[in-house]
Amino acid sequence: FAALHAAVPGLPLSSSTVLPGIVLRRDFAAYCPAQGPLRAVLVTEPLRPALTAPGVEFVVDSEGQYEASLSWITRRTEALVKHLQGNNVKLLLSSVKQDDTVIYYAKLYGVSVVECLLSEEMALISEITGVSPYAPFGDNMYREITEIAVATFCQPLLLGSRRCAHIGFSSVCAFQPHCLILCGPVRGISEQHAAALQEAFTMLQQLFETVDR
Repeated sequence: FAALHAAVPGLPLSSSTVLPGIVLRRDFAAYCPAQGPLRAVLVTEPLRPALTAPGVEFVVDSEGQYEASLSWITRRTEALVKHLQGNNVKLLLSSVKQDDTVIYYAKLYGVSVVECLLSEEMALISEITGVSPYAPFGDNMYREITEIAVATFCQPLLLGSRRCAHIGFSSVCAFQPHCLILCGPVRGISEQHAAALQEAFTMLQQLFETVDR
């Protein structure tokens, strides 16, 4: 329930509504409008390679060598985002903050990005789509990307003064997610309504479990 409702203070109760899909309470780090179903990937690690692995010392002999290393990282980052584009990926959903270089090339190659998603949000998306996070730095960075979800729509959404990402997914199960938007003149009222609805859903869930038995 926590991932499928949003409390919006400063609006009348009559503005409350139900929206198809899910509302991620993050603004797009990069937004590139696209038509039709969109191919999306989930990631849980930075796409910009680090200069060295954890616990490994990185030694350079000169400033030129250091600049060359940074240049290599930039080229590799561009190649990875271009590889996403080559696999027709239009949406990147990340649980970590991505480097500015990643955002720059995402905008350049037409890939929308939502970053800093909560683990609960990532788990919900995985449950809906049946897709696991994509690991770009495996044995072959340029392999075909198979961990792809399908988003039926992807658009910005303004809830009060907060910009969010509103995304619909093709579900691999009977569960078709909808998000409950609960408005109220002050935060306390919308949160009270959210708590009451959660209790009501819990009661209904317990009731249906009893009937099933």
